[in-house]
Amino acid sequence: MPEGDTVWNTARVVEKALTGAVLTGSDFRVPQLATTDLTGWTVAESASRGKHLLLRLTRDDRAMTLHSHLRMDGAWRAYAPGERWGGRPAHLIRVALRAEKAVAVGFHLHELALIPTEQEHTLVGYLGPDLLGADWDPDEAVRRIAATPDTTIAEALLDQRNLAGVGNLYKAETLFLRGLWPWLPVSEVKDLRGTVVLAQKLVASNRGRWTQTTTGQLRKGQTSYVYGRRAQPCRRCAYAIQKADLDERVTYWCPRCQPKP
Repeated sequence: MPEGDTVWNTARVVEKALTGAVLTGSDFRVPQLATTDLTGWTVAESASRGKHLLLRLTRDDRAMTLHSHLRMDGAWRAYAPGERWGGRPAHLIRVALRAEKAVAVGFHLHELALIPTEQEHTLVGYLGPDLLGADWDPDEAVRRIAATPDTTIAEALLDQRNLAGVGNLYKAETLFLRGLWPWLPVSEVKDLRGTVVLAQKLVASNRGRWTQTTTGQLRKGQTSYVYGRRAQPCRRCAYAIQKADLDERVTYWCPRCQPKP
């Protein structure tokens, strides 16, 4: 699933293509929006909220938001007018927004909805502080996580109601760097604030680029400490990295650097 920085970067792609432009056409390929026409609407802003993308539109005194969630495989791409929409199969197209100088195409989008901007809270209001947003507040994230002390720290970091933007990659890497066993109950984590602060720093460090790294290395195979490295030697102690299922997700950890209590 795309992490918060990927969605933030995606919002910038759409922003560069369409912000300030008046739409000259739209093509929705989902039943609930099949008859919607956004011709004449101005793209006011392209924003991200955790893993949600919010495209805000205005016309006269009206304001609407096109909301989408990328989930595992969604994507937005920008093209020049007349350019072939490559990169993804055509049958995955869910929406195309046309302007004079660019076309933004959404592939395999989920939860696609068009609502009045004033009602955005009905779709994203439940989210915790956004790791890449103006509302980021580590103390509020800690308060929310601590409210469920029996939850494992790995599950707590993934819960978007606690803090918005952490996925499997940053969860695994944060826990490794903090030396925390993924199944450790929240109540036994000695420094919750330090944990969420580190998670935010890791996500923010990759804002503006597509290659995600937690090690500082950009070469293939060198970008992570444990994530995606099952059976490979730990970069700290050389012990074999482990992989296991965790609440329908996968997690990676080093049994020596992140020992079970």
